[in-house]
Amino acid sequence: MDEPRITVYGSVTEITVAANAAGLRNLAERLIALADPELSEGYHEHLDSGIDLEDGSISLILERDDKL
Repeated sequence: MDEPRITVYGSVTEITVAANAAGLRNLAERLIALADPELSEGYHEHLDSGIDLEDGSISLILERDDKL
């Protein structure tokens, strides 16, 4: 299987999350984990350039907000 590759870029009016198939599965797994009923509101994950995301990406935060 390919290594997950995710990049995030954007402008003032839109954000793009682009990923290979492995990266999309990785994001899906993270989102499913955030939906776990045992997690509390406010739980979040930081995805950072050069660590979770490709170099040059802007940082991305995935957050659970049960008030929405």
